[in-house]
Amino acid sequence: MIDEARITVVAGNGGNGCVSFRREKYIPRGGPDGGDGGEGGSVYIESDSRIKTLSRLNGRTFRASKGEHGKGNNRHGKNGESIVIKVPVGTIIRDEDTGQIIADLKKDCEKVLVARGGKGGKGNASFKTSTNRAPRYAQKGKDGQIRHIKLELKIIADVGIVGFPNAGKSTLISSISNSRPKIAPYPFTTITPNLGIVDIDEINHFVIVDIPGIIEGASKGKGLGLRFLKHIERTKILLFLLDINDEPLKKFKILRRELKNYNEKLIKKKYILCLNKIDSLPEEEVNSTKETFIRKGIKEEKIFTISALKKLGLDNVKYKLFEILKDVENRNK
Repeated sequence: MIDEARITVVAGNGGNGCVSFRREKYIPRGGPDGGDGGEGGSVYIESDSRIKTLSRLNGRTFRASKGEHGKGNNRHGKNGESIVIKVPVGTIIRDEDTGQIIADLKKDCEKVLVARGGKGGKGNASFKTSTNRAPRYAQKGKDGQIRHIKLELKIIADVGIVGFPNAGKSTLISSISNSRPKIAPYPFTTITPNLGIVDIDEINHFVIVDIPGIIEGASKGKGLGLRFLKHIERTKILLFLLDINDEPLKKFKILRRELKNYNEKLIKKKYILCLNKIDSLPEEEVNSTKETFIRKGIKEEKIFTISALKKLGLDNVKYKLFEILKDVENRNK
């Protein structure tokens, strides 16, 4: 899956040079002492292995600061501060106007210049010569670069949401993450995978993907078919989402069978099972449905009853997914 972001980077303009002359008592013809302008700050992009997606960058404009103007008494302007934009390892940086690839950041802590700051203008002290002892001009600072950048990242989601069309996958991902997919009460609303970031706290988070609805026969190409089953292969764990009103046990068996038919390794992935739309049923019916799954050999700690629409039970789901994910990652070290 491709995670994309479009940003604008604006380097700082260089400061203007200064036109100034010494003004001291008893020195009627002081020489030129105008200082140079400072350099404008530049914009860099750096890869950081702690960052997982580009979603927090999209649509933003990043500006480095301008260089200060030169001053009298040969005082040069202060250089503008450069800025560094952090992106995930594996990000491709492209100039959107030309299509040219600027860099492919394949390693941690790789840094590339994407917008160069403008040069500071020279003050009139720099133009003094033996034939021109009192220059009355100075250079203006140069403008910093402005570029429209497209960032592309091939991303592997941590958690894949698997379910039939209209099971509530888009509602779930929009309720627990920063993704805002299209939501409507008809099948195949989602025709492309939606990525989202689920925040656990200020440091920890994971990436979740809403896989477009799988139907019976998907492993043979029916419906959206093979086009999206391949995305599930790259996720670390699965979340089966079932509409509690729509034969959830039968649908669960079908989903498992389609995954097995496509790739037997998929049913060996760790998973949790969420019975959605519990707000539409009495509590005793919800509990009865849950007991049905337990009698079929599904461990109780894997079963969650939720309402994605009403945001009921979602915190328990988030923390359980994070717990399983950490266990999987530790086992793979």
